[in-house]
Amino acid sequence: MGAIVGAGLLSHAPVIMFPEPLRVEANGGRDFTLATGLARLRGEVFDTLGHDAVLVLDTHWATTTETVVTAHAERSGCFTADEMPSELSRIPYAIPGDPGLAHAVAAVAEQDALWLTANDDPHLPLHYATLNLWTHLGRPGVPWLSMSVCQTATAEDFLRTGAVLAEAVSRLSRRVLVIASGGFSHRFWPLSELRDRMAGDPANVVSPQARAADEQRIAWLESGRHDRVVATMRQYHRYAPEGRFGHYLTLAGALGGSRCTAPARRYSAYENAIGTGQAHLWFDRPAAGWTA
Repeated sequence: MGAIVGAGLLSHAPVIMFPEPLRVEANGGRDFTLATGLARLRGEVFDTLGHDAVLVLDTHWATTTETVVTAHAERSGCFTADEMPSELSRIPYAIPGDPGLAHAVAAVAEQDALWLTANDDPHLPLHYATLNLWTHLGRPGVPWLSMSVCQTATAEDFLRTGAVLAEAVSRLSRRVLVIASGGFSHRFWPLSELRDRMAGDPANVVSPQARAADEQRIAWLESGRHDRVVATMRQYHRYAPEGRFGHYLTLAGALGGSRCTAPARRYSAYENAIGTGQAHLWFDRPAAGWTA
């Protein structure tokens, strides 16, 4: 039987793709831990765990009438971000896929009457919420799949989607890592102020209230209190978490929902990205499974 053997709530902030000298300049003389933390995560987890596939819950892929998982044998090309073409430009990629896993997820979803499909359209675009993390963490020959974050889904829909994902993995001989690719609170400074707010110091997060809400949830996750994060989603929406925090909720659903007690390990400080709250958190699969 297959298993989700590790999971992460990871930032894809564009700064992680900047050359180190530019990162250091933007951050007032020292590197962002969002960048250095990924190097440590790769060495300690991605290069050692022996996983068969990675599935990314991609907050930049906002579908409307269904959740979609990529089913390509490979995605390749050259990527320029329409959002910021000056910073993320002409990045080559060749990402192997896992059609069997994608179609297994879709099949379980159909049994559960959940609107989720597998799609291998060669013109389906790639988003940098997947590409940025693959660039740092991808290993040769290891498939990476992307799953959308449906913008009409409720918290319950996200949790159900995660449960379907876990069930599909359990039916296959796969060791899978799941990445929730996105940030915490997600409001930006006005354009005229952005360039004065580039440093990672969390004092640059758009409001003290948003920072406090983020840091509370990080503390809960470090204590394994997924139940508290799930139970307070309505309050957290005041601070516009990225993707309505659907990436995290789907991840939580895959790990057992509110019953999950796996504590997070930090792979970065809590840092600012032009007003938004960002951090890397990793969850190791406990010997007894994800739930107590």
